Amino acid sequence: MPKMKTKSGAAKRFRALGGGGFKRSHAFMRHILTKKSTKRKRQLRGMETVNASNHKSVARMLPYA
Repeated sequence: MPKMKTKSGAAKRFRALGGGGFKRSHAFMRHILTKKSTKRKRQLRGMETVNASNHKSVARMLPYA
């Protein structure tokens, strides 16, 4: 049987965690930052875990993660 393909777009957006979860970065942090408050930009920094409702679909897109 051939190898399964990883969705390359998902591979750029998600990273697997040791416990089986996935981490992701926040949206709305790339451009048009002047109108956003300092507090909002600070809270958008860093990574967050993928919600449980989306875990199954992310795992399907990343079969070897």
